[in-house]
Amino acid sequence: MLFGDVVRSRRRPIGASEWLESLAAELDDTYGDQAMARFEFTQGDELQGLLRPDADPFTAVLSATLRTSAEAPAMRWAVVAGPVLPGRGPATRRTGPAFVTARVTIELARKQRDTLLVLTGDAHADGLLAGTAPVLGSMLGRLTDRQREVARLGLLDGLRQSEIADRLEVARATVSVAERRADVRSLERLLAAVRRIWSEGLMRRDGAR
Repeated sequence: MLFGDVVRSRRRPIGASEWLESLAAELDDTYGDQAMARFEFTQGDELQGLLRPDADPFTAVLSATLRTSAEAPAMRWAVVAGPVLPGRGPATRRTGPAFVTARVTIELARKQRDTLLVLTGDAHADGLLAGTAPVLGSMLGRLTDRQREVARLGLLDGLRQSEIADRLEVARATVSVAERRADVRSLERLLAAVRRIWSEGLMRRDGAR
């Protein structure tokens, strides 16, 4: 279960609805059959998505976060694993324990001023994620527009420095400087750690049933 909430949406000169609509369409295309329901957003500027257990929810977080500030508003995210009730229609029309937990978690993120909280339902994994996921969200949120461009092409598209330079039509040295200042290497390691803890938490939770 994914909840993505636009930060301070009411203070934006232009509403976030157009952005959320385009993001929902992009994520529908990205996940395809891995989505259990279509992504949709609420009038409160909150995006909701429902993914299969084998899907990578952090691709959605990266897709939304690694855009220039002119393209995308800042968002906070709750990523929660858990059961949902049978049903049809988009994620905003579904329900179940995972939705309740995601609602509590996104509110906690708002109170703590965190931009990423993750829960698997396994106590050991969730203890580790409590100390790693918010740091990942904070690091992503501090990137400049150029650093986001470079990080997006590297972390999401898997391009090398030379390929990123060609795509952006800049010198390779410019890409190298942007990666170093953004600390993309540490971002990549932290992202890999969060993904690994998430997967191991799901396996332990399912094995304990």
